[in-house]
Amino acid sequence: MANDLEPTDDEAIPLILGRNLRRLRTRQGLSLERLARVSGVSRAMLGQIELGRSAPTITLLWKIARALEVSIAALTSTSAQEGVVVLRQSQAKTLSTADGLVLTRPLFPGDGDRRVEFHEMLLHPQAAEDRAPHPAGTVEHLVVAVGSVEVTVGGARHRLERRDAILFDADVRHAVRNLGDGDALLYLVLSHGENDR
Repeated sequence: MANDLEPTDDEAIPLILGRNLRRLRTRQGLSLERLARVSGVSRAMLGQIELGRSAPTITLLWKIARALEVSIAALTSTSAQEGVVVLRQSQAKTLSTADGLVLTRPLFPGDGDRRVEFHEMLLHPQAAEDRAPHPAGTVEHLVVAVGSVEVTVGGARHRLERRDAILFDADVRHAVRNLGDGDALLYLVLSHGENDR
C-alpha cells in the first residue's frame, strides 16, 4: 500500500520545482521580494511555487529562470532533490590542453546555476597552461596538493609547494607551470563576479 505522505506524480512536479527554486534563489542570496522585482513575477506567486502549491506556466518559468540566470532545466531537475550529488571519477568529463599535458576535471555538477566552480587540475612534468583573462570580478584560488608549481599572474611569478595556496583576481593573463619531474595535482576554485541585481 502506498504511503499517504508520498506525493503522486502530479503532485511531485510542483514540489520538485519549489525545492529547486528555493535552493537556487537562496544560493544567490536573493529574497523573494528581490527575485519578484528582477523577474516580474509577484512575491506571492513565487512563495506559492516554493511551497509546491502552484505549477507555473512556461512563461512564468522562463521569467524566473532568466532572472536567476539558469536554464529551465535547472528549475525542473530531479537530480538534486535530496541535496546530495555524487560525482564519480569514472564518469567525469575531463578537459585536456591540446598537448594533453594538463588535465582538468570539474568537481561540481553541470546544472548551470553556479557562481563558484571547483576543479581538479593534473599537470604532467614540465607542463604549463596559459590562461586568458576572465571577466572582471572573477577570482581564482589554487591549492597545491602534490608537487611544485609556478603561478604567473599579470607578469609576477609565484612559486608554490605542496599545501601552499594562492588567491588572485583572474581578470589578467595568468599561467600555471609544473616545476617538478612528477605530476602536480592542484585544486582550483573559480568564483565568478556577482552581477548587479
